[in-house]
Formats: sequence, structure tokens, C-alpha cells
Amino acid sequence: MEFKHKSVLLDECIENLNIKSDGIYVDGTLGGGGHSYQILKKLNGSGLLIGIDRDLDAISAASKKLSEFDNFKTVHDNHANIINILKDLNISGVDGILLDLGVSSYQLDEAERGFSYMNDARLDMRMNREDKVSAYDIVNNYSEDDLYRIFVDFGEEKYSKLIARKICSQRENKPIETTLELVDVIKSAMPARALSEKQHPAKRVFQAIRIEVNQELDKLKQAVIDSILSLNDGGRLAIITFHSLEDKIVKHAYEKMQGRCTCPKDFPICVCNYKSYGKIVNKKPIVSKEEEIKENPRARSAKLRVFERIIK
Repeated sequence: MEFKHKSVLLDECIENLNIKSDGIYVDGTLGGGGHSYQILKKLNGSGLLIGIDRDLDAISAASKKLSEFDNFKTVHDNHANIINILKDLNISGVDGILLDLGVSSYQLDEAERGFSYMNDARLDMRMNREDKVSAYDIVNNYSEDDLYRIFVDFGEEKYSKLIARKICSQRENKPIETTLELVDVIKSAMPARALSEKQHPAKRVFQAIRIEVNQELDKLKQAVIDSILSLNDGGRLAIITFHSLEDKIVKHAYEKMQGRCTCPKDFPICVCNYKSYGKIVNKKPIVSKEEEIKENPRARSAKLRVFERIIK
């Protein structure tokens, strides 16, 4: 299947990165290369773009899409390792970093990847197919308490207890092996009124399992901090999130790195010695326009937050 991924908030990302023609930029979630293509178009021969992705399919597809450019490097890794990635490339600082934390359209639509609750496939959900733990392992080996925890924490699923209990009961007879088997188990655990909701009944549980498989939130806060520390003076970090859990982590990490004086207002000088690494560019997240949402419904939940590094 062709690697397809519609780049969300494309114009807004390019505008907010303030791209310098001779700068060094990182696309930490390369995907199909849509954002990278637009960045590369703004770079001259002295500029450089580094594309990072956990998915070898993405790297292969993006390399073909970007083959007209010779100032482009790919790295098969997790953007959470940004410090070591740049160190290995002998790069001390970059002028901009983009992270699109969404799952690519390809990963959702390619049935065999096991991300979708709409297509039948073996439970997988690994963004990096070299990882050992898959959705199958979580569904069939996690305790009821652990399943309940991830459904609540990562899916905000109100029927988490019922679903976790049903999964554990079902797998006593035989393992739950495919996506649609899991969908049936989820549906059977939920009250009838929940099945008539606009949102697919399995959406939140599948999201939770995917986050657990790929450890998406565990390293996110540190990844944001490390990305900011990797920026040159005036460099910008642009992050697109797709659900409230990610957005909250990014927002709080930005606030931490912006810093705030905690001295009483009547103090003549600051004595708390707070440290600021830059500023939040947009107080409220940038969201997709209606035209983009009509063209790509997945853009509806996208939020873009931007941070600018200031080295004093």
C-alpha cells in the first residue's frame, strides 16, 4: 500500500517555524514527508533537514518523495532520543524542530498494521515493527488492573472496568488475536446506550492500547524539554497534538521551560533565580480551519503549540 499521510496544519507549521534558508531543521516525525517537503523548499544548499521516524515504511516512502533534495538525512529512531541523534551527527544545535504526534493515515488505513478498529488484522499497533511488545501482548498478558489503568489514563474510557474485566474473561477461553475480535469484546462489555454514541465504541480503548504499545506519553515531557535545549537562539519547536493527554503534557512542558518568577510582587528585585529557556509563541493552540477539516476530518482534533528558544 502506498504510504499516504495528509500533513495537518501544514501552512501554519511552516509559517511558525520561521525558516532560515541556511538553517538546520529536524522533522522528528517524518511520516510521508509532507511537512519536510515544504521545509526543504525553503532551504538553500547550505541548509539541512534531518528526518526522524520509528517506522521504516515512513522513512522509505519519505526518501522517495524527497529524492529531489540532496540536503536531507534520515534517521531510524525515536524523536525522544533527539539529544543523542544530534550528537551522533555532530550537530550542536538546530534552528527548528517539528513534531507531529498523530498516527499517519497509512498506519491507520493499512489493515495489517493492526491500528484500526474498522479493519480486521492481527493485533499489532507497533509504530516500530522491530519493537518486541505489540497490542496482542498487552491485550492477552496484562492483568485486569493494568488494563483498567491504561484504559482510564490513556483512553479516558468511562467503561474501563467493564471492558478490562470482559477481556480477561474472554481470553481464558482463547487468546484475543485480531482487531475485530477485540472490537466485539469491547462492544459486549458496554451498555446498549454506549453503542449508539456518535464515536465508535472501540476508539478510546484502541487509542489507549496504541499509546501503551508505543510508550507515546512516557517520554513526551522529556522529549519536549530536550528538543527545546537542542535549539539555537531564536530557534522554534512546533508540536502538533491530537488528544488532550498529549496537549496537556506539551503545554505544561512549555510553561516549565518558559519559567516564571515566584517572588512576591512587592519585592524590588527577583531573588528566586528562576530560569527561562525561551517563550511560548502562541498562548492558545492553533487549530485547523474549517476548509482543512472538510478535506481531512482527522485534522479536527489537531492542536499546534510553538515555543521559541531564547539564550540569554
